Amino acid sequence: MTTGLTIGKLAEAAGVNIETVRYYQRLGLLNEPTKPSDGYRRYTPQQAKQLRFIKRAQGLGFTLSEIGGLLRLDSACMCADTREFAARKLAIIEQRMADLVAMQEALTDLIRQCDAGDGGDACPIIEVLAAA
Repeated sequence: MTTGLTIGKLAEAAGVNIETVRYYQRLGLLNEPTKPSDGYRRYTPQQAKQLRFIKRAQGLGFTLSEIGGLLRLDSACMCADTREFAARKLAIIEQRMADLVAMQEALTDLIRQCDAGDGGDACPIIEVLAAA
């Protein structure tokens, strides 16, 4: 009896669809097993774990390219480099969050200006955005 997961079972185990598995294989993020004589490739539980890792890393904001870098670091057992990679990503996320807060404050102020206006022809939001 043949052991291992078919591509459908692999996708199901990782919570993705089959085309996602194939896409990750094309990108080199997931190895494609050789096709045996029975015609069905079989995937290991380790590959299901790797697929779940890819999805979780995406959920943390890593790009597929960055995930490829993480996988290479993992295969080289370079924990310190992996930590540094994650720390850089965290710094980028923190900067984006600060930028988003600044954008939120600016938009809130524009809306307040609009609400305080007399309803005339000139919209304060448009005027501020159009100003040089």
